[in-house]
Amino acid sequence: MSDVFSQAKRSEVMARIRGRGNEETEQVLARLFRKYKISGWRLHLDLPGRPDFTFPKSQVVVFVDGCFWHRCPLHSKMPRNNRGFWKKKLSANVARDKKVTRILRDNGWHVVRIWEHDLSAKPFKCVSRVSRFVGEAHKGRGSFLPADHASSPAAQKTNAF
Repeated sequence: MSDVFSQAKRSEVMARIRGRGNEETEQVLARLFRKYKISGWRLHLDLPGRPDFTFPKSQVVVFVDGCFWHRCPLHSKMPRNNRGFWKKKLSANVARDKKVTRILRDNGWHVVRIWEHDLSAKPFKCVSRVSRFVGEAHKGRGSFLPADHASSPAAQKTNAF
């Protein structure tokens, strides 16, 4: 089926559409940070790649990568329609992720990338990863995780990564 718009008009129409990003997954992670009293984070600071969360004092950035858009090896499936376009688009996303990670690390930032599926399946593990990086910069100020949680047998299994 042909498009009702010319290629230039379609481009103009599509450019006006603004996505809402990964707002839902960001809210989940923000709730987890609050639950485990992890503070000092800011949303979407103006850094390369616009990290979802930034801990400026400890120089930690966190990206929550969607399984489709960032080609999760477990869940990403290439759409059947317009395969050439999607392969190019999604490959460019992955290449940009690598470039942004390298730039941030070269500038002294610790980069934590969390898959969308891990956030729902293993939330404590995700928070622990971030806490570990943030905690390195805050040594001597105590753990971000509740003592009763860290000492439980379930937590010890979860922490073993």
